[in-house]
Amino acid sequence: MLQFLKDEGVEFLFGYPGGAVLHIYDAIYKQDDVKHILVRHEQGATHMADGYARATGKPGVVLVTSGPGATNAVTGIATAHMDSIPLVVITGQVPTHAIGMDAFQEVDCVGITRPCVKHNYLVKDVHDLAITLKKAFHVATSGRPGPVVIDIPKDVTHPDIKIPYEYPQEVRMRSYSPVQKGHTGQMKKALELILSAERPMIYTGGGVVLDDASEELRTFARSLGYPTTNTLMGLGAFPGTDSQFVGMLGMHGTYEANMAMHHCDVLIGIGARFDDRVVGDVKKFCPHAKIVHIDIDPSSISKTVKVDVPIVGPVGSVLREMNAMINATNRRPDAQALEAWWNRIREWQSIDCLRYEQSDTCIKPQFVLQKLYEITEGDAFITSDVGQHQMWAAQFYPFDKPRRWINSGGLGTMGFGLPAAMGVQFAYPDAKVACVTGEGSIVMCIQELSTAKQYGLPVKVVNLNNRYLGMVRQWQEFMYESRESHSYLDSLPDFAALAESFGHVGMTIESPGDVESALEEAFAMEDRLVFMDFITDPTENVFPMMMQGKGHHEMLLSEMCRDRELA
Repeated sequence: MLQFLKDEGVEFLFGYPGGAVLHIYDAIYKQDDVKHILVRHEQGATHMADGYARATGKPGVVLVTSGPGATNAVTGIATAHMDSIPLVVITGQVPTHAIGMDAFQEVDCVGITRPCVKHNYLVKDVHDLAITLKKAFHVATSGRPGPVVIDIPKDVTHPDIKIPYEYPQEVRMRSYSPVQKGHTGQMKKALELILSAERPMIYTGGGVVLDDASEELRTFARSLGYPTTNTLMGLGAFPGTDSQFVGMLGMHGTYEANMAMHHCDVLIGIGARFDDRVVGDVKKFCPHAKIVHIDIDPSSISKTVKVDVPIVGPVGSVLREMNAMINATNRRPDAQALEAWWNRIREWQSIDCLRYEQSDTCIKPQFVLQKLYEITEGDAFITSDVGQHQMWAAQFYPFDKPRRWINSGGLGTMGFGLPAAMGVQFAYPDAKVACVTGEGSIVMCIQELSTAKQYGLPVKVVNLNNRYLGMVRQWQEFMYESRESHSYLDSLPDFAALAESFGHVGMTIESPGDVESALEEAFAMEDRLVFMDFITDPTENVFPMMMQGKGHHEMLLSEMCRDRELA
C-alpha cells in the first residue's frame, strides 16, 4: 500500500494510528517517501487533507483506524462530498473473520459512509488492494470529484503475506465513464441564445475552480462583456476586482448581483448546482430568463431549476470550444442593449450594499477583513469556518485567483477552518495562510494547534470574537423576535493564553486603532503561528440577507442602504 501511494505521487498522508492499521503504520515507519502527518483528531485529518486538495487540485489522502477512528472521520468526508473535493480515505477494519461479529472497534464503515461518498470499497483480498487503490484515486479525481473510502481489514495488511507488486498504470471501469466532452450541437444552441441576450448574466460556481477552468471563464466573459457573479464556492474563478464582477450572489450576495440575477433575460450557469442558498424561492428564481447550464454532472442539471439548454461536460473543455465558436463568428452581442443593462447594474451598485458604520471604540468585523486584505495584498490563502465571519470574509476579501478561498460551503462545517489552513500550509509552506474564524467554530478543532506546533506551521488565525454564535443570533433577531436561545457563549477561554499554552503566539485586540498594527506584526512573524483574538461588535449583522422563501429582489439591506435604495 505504501509503495502504491509513493508511485501515485502522494506527498502527505494525514492520519491517526490504532490497532486495525498498525501493520500499515509499521510500513510507514520503514519509509520516508510519503510523509505522515499525525493529527490530534480524525476529523482534523480529513479537513487537513481537504484543505490540501482544495488548494492544490490533488487528492487529499487520509489514514484512520477502525471503529471510532472511522466514525470521527465521517464529518470531514461529508464536508468533502458536499463540495465535490477529491479525497481518498483509508480506514482500518477488524479482521475479515470477525466482520459482523461486533468485534472490538468494529463499525460498518461501508454502510455508514455510503450516503456521503462518491464510492467506497471493502478489500477482503490482498491481491485486490493495488487495483482498488488505483480505482479509488481515479474515481475521486475524475468527473465530478469527491471522497472515496477504502475499508481494509487488518489481516489483509498482515506483513507475513507476500505477493508480487506492480503499480497499475491504468484502470478501466465498465460502470464508470464520466463525459469527456460536451455536445457541440447543444453548445451552438446555447451560443445562439447567449448572443441574443439583452440582459445577460454569467453565474459560475465551484465547478470552474475544480476543473481549473478560470482562464477559459475569463476569456469567455471578457469576449462577451457580460456581468459575472460567483457563488460562495466559486469565488476567485473570476477576479473579484474585475470591473465585470458584480460580487457574490445568493443569501448574502451583493444587491447588484442578486438584482441582476432576478432581472436577467439569459442566465449562463457554469459549474454551479443551483443550491438553495443561491436560488432562494424556486418559484421566484430568474422569472424572465432562459437558462443555459454547463456541468460535468448530469444529475445536477434541472434538479432544482428547470433549464432550457443543458450541456453535460467538463466546464473547461466546454468553455474552450465555445470560446472558439465566438471567435469564429462575426456576430456579437447587441452593444446598445448591453450598455443599457450595465447602466442599470451601476444604479444597483450605487446602493453600496456592503457599507457599514465604522466605530472609533468598537472593532467592526468588516474592518478587520478589509485590513487583512490590505496587509496581505490580496494574495493570501484564506480559510474559514462557518457563520458570520465566513460571509464577511467572502464579501470583504476579493479573490483574484482560484483555489485561494477555502471554506466549507455545502455542509457548513464548524471546525473546518484551522485544520484546512494547516493542509494548505503543508502544500505551500512559504505562502501566507490565514484562518478566519469565530470563537464558536475555533474550539471545535482547536486541538490541532498541537499538530501545528509539531510541524512548525505558521498559520495566522483571525478570530472574530463577538461572544455569540453570530449567525444563529442574527436569525433569532430577524425571525424569532430576538429570543436568543442558547446562542450566547459564556465561559470562553483566554484565546491568546490558550494559543501560548500550545507554544504559539497569542494576541488580544480590543481597539480599532490596534487592528492594522496587530495584523502587520502577526504576518511579520513568518515562522510562527499567531492567534489574533479580535474582540468585535456583538450586535453587527451580515447584510444583504435574502431570507428563506424570498426571491433575489426581496433582500434585506442595512438601514443606511435601505435609505439609499428608497432614494
